[in-house]
Amino acid sequence: MQYKNIVLEMLGQRPKMHEELRQSRKLLPTLEFYASELKDSHEDWKDRLLQAKPESDPSQIASEAMELALKDLEDRLPSESDQDESEALSLDQVMAHISRPTSRG
Repeated sequence: MQYKNIVLEMLGQRPKMHEELRQSRKLLPTLEFYASELKDSHEDWKDRLLQAKPESDPSQIASEAMELALKDLEDRLPSESDQDESEALSLDQVMAHISRPTSRG
């Protein structure tokens, strides 16, 4: 699974954020951080779905887990409208935003 490619695509859907991270030379560490978060979430969802539906096909479980992990990450990423036009995005702000607790349960 190419988690970095997926995250890069997600960041590309936020051109302002992507450009600010690129200009501040924080794109790669942010990309790696989000990719790690996505991978961990994907693995967590696979485990939880497998426990809930042990008879399911493993590829179906993996696919469903990825959808849920992507939704989690999408919900945690700041949207373009969350940023003020003059506000520069910092890696600390990004990490604080995505480190907030999620509603997994």
